[in-house]
Amino acid sequence: MRVLLVGSGGVGTAITRIAARRSFFEHMVVADYDLSRAEAAVAALGEAGARFSACRADAGDEAAVAALLLEHRCDVLLNATDPRFVMPLFRAALTAGAHYLDMAMSLSRPHPDRPHEECGVKLGDAQFEAAAEWERAGRLALVGMGVEPGLSDVFARYAADELFDHIEEIGVRDGADLTVDGYDFAPSFSIWTTIEECLNPPVVYENGRGWFTTPPFSEPEVFDFPEGIGPVECVNVEHEEVLLMPRWVDTERVTFKYGLGEEFIQTLRTLHLLGLDRTEPVRVAGADGVPVQVSPRDVVAACLPDPATLGERMHGRTCAGTWVRGTKDGGPREVYLYHVVDNQWSMREYGSQAVVWQTAVNPVVALELMASGAWSGAGVLGPEAFPPRPFLDLLTAYGTPWGMREQSASQPSRA
Repeated sequence: MRVLLVGSGGVGTAITRIAARRSFFEHMVVADYDLSRAEAAVAALGEAGARFSACRADAGDEAAVAALLLEHRCDVLLNATDPRFVMPLFRAALTAGAHYLDMAMSLSRPHPDRPHEECGVKLGDAQFEAAAEWERAGRLALVGMGVEPGLSDVFARYAADELFDHIEEIGVRDGADLTVDGYDFAPSFSIWTTIEECLNPPVVYENGRGWFTTPPFSEPEVFDFPEGIGPVECVNVEHEEVLLMPRWVDTERVTFKYGLGEEFIQTLRTLHLLGLDRTEPVRVAGADGVPVQVSPRDVVAACLPDPATLGERMHGRTCAGTWVRGTKDGGPREVYLYHVVDNQWSMREYGSQAVVWQTAVNPVVALELMASGAWSGAGVLGPEAFPPRPFLDLLTAYGTPWGMREQSASQPSRA
């Protein structure tokens, strides 16, 4: 397998460090708009970087990326950029006859008149519209294959296959006890993506009603996270799992709730109030007095620390997981399937902070399953479309085991 990795930020760099320890691929080309960043990611691997090379790529230039795939004879494009570049990279892979894998799906667009009741353009709609083209080409676009979405979706399929006879509700629950020394506000993941997820109307799925939306930060509940993290208030957030799981898993309801914390929520609300979450450029005076066009959200991102650089200052653990409620053998059952990463461990073992490392390990596991043929197919497919056990077994073999907690005495409580 030959891989074109587009994006060498925090997650992309963590991907190279994880993949360098595995033998399933022949070569990985690391591409970034900033060539020096791609070169640094490869150089940091030392002797383990012999199967890696660096090049410059503009993720928004579909034709140029397709040409890179052909030039380097790559079998698969792994997208580690932010969601703005999903569609050009997705199309470039199809043009070049390569498989495709991403960790976030094509962007949504709220309903113009009823944004907090009805869906407009949903996450992934643009990709699923091209499913027939991918099927005809005999190529696989594995979408939403990070940790959330990704591992959380694998957990949902595992629950349906092995743990339940009937599923009433699937709720992805994400929480952490991470702190960052020296910063009052320092998101552990891309602020551009965080704003997109948290300020868009969250989507909920109900059988018989389909997908619908609610106001941001709705339905707060306190969820008790495992391995010492403890109770964290979680709220509805827009996320791909809600759009993916009902396509392959029979369930009555799906939600995604994120443990943001009141201070984080208030900061995001303030950014929205001031219009600093906008992506449309605004006209401002440049340093020499000449007006320039800048995106307010890009300015916010530039003013905050790069999440990839926070590992040495970060303490605590992050937990991603899937809570499932239903019946088994005629009786009620409730479980939480989860994956916890301690920042001290990920920094010591890989030099990557916990959140980006937890995101990065899952696409590497998926690539290995694709290389071995354990996961195969054609079309636009989510992680739920594949057998979960090979993935969960291989994740454990990577030295990062998952867990399961019976939830009978610890149901989430409304805040």
